[in-house]
Amino acid sequence: MNIKASDIKTLRETTGAGMMDCKRALEDTNGDIDKAAKLLKEKGLAAVAKRADRATAEGRIYIQRKGNKIAVVELVCETDFVSKNEEFIALGQKLVDLTLEKGYTKVESEHSDMLTVFATKVRENMSVRHVSLIDVPENAVAGTYVHSDFKTGALCIVKGSTDPKVQEFANDCCLHMAAFTPAYITQKDVPQSYMDEQMEIFTKQLDQDEKMASKPQNVKDGILKGKLKKHLEEVCFVDQMFVKDDKVSVAAKLAEVSKDVGAPLEFGEVHLYILGK
Repeated sequence: MNIKASDIKTLRETTGAGMMDCKRALEDTNGDIDKAAKLLKEKGLAAVAKRADRATAEGRIYIQRKGNKIAVVELVCETDFVSKNEEFIALGQKLVDLTLEKGYTKVESEHSDMLTVFATKVRENMSVRHVSLIDVPENAVAGTYVHSDFKTGALCIVKGSTDPKVQEFANDCCLHMAAFTPAYITQKDVPQSYMDEQMEIFTKQLDQDEKMASKPQNVKDGILKGKLKKHLEEVCFVDQMFVKDDKVSVAAKLAEVSKDVGAPLEFGEVHLYILGK
């Protein structure tokens, strides 16, 4: 049958499919645009499924606040080219808006459905890898930060005061996390298996040091404990030297700010988001 060029154009604008794909879909559905669109989506879904095992190392992290709710969305794709696409960027924003509007605390089918339409159009494997919704309690402040490459983000809640100095500190804590990427928040968060592994590494290093061979075991044990203590201070957020004052730890800076504002402060939820992790 004779397919109108205007119908092909309309179908392309609606689905984002290629011109020849649109033409064939219209031919297969006797020129019915709605049926042709459905057919293309069905074919597109199959294509998306085939691409599902491709690596998704690119994408963006989105953090947005509305009232006392903060939504975090991680949207991943295959290529840097697509991650910088205006439609991809806008899609991520829509996903954050949806999360706030519906109060979603994890990836839901509605997130995936929104994504599938765009994934079909650009023919890349992509997914909503992370969704979370965080409450900011009363008498607390929340700092948020997304780095300029959109691959690193941070959130820090400080409870006990809403003083501007506390807000500044929470914001600085987010910058700190993005800069130093701590593996854990406090030493209580460190798994025993991780500490055992580090002790094994330090023990082997000590055994290879000829100067330590003649040292008594209690001395070696003390050195090993010291090495582990120093390592944990380097990988735990509250024990790291603060980004804006490298003479004090994050925990010590919290105590300083607490004294400045005359209120007992403590950390609430603290999160570091790194694309793909």
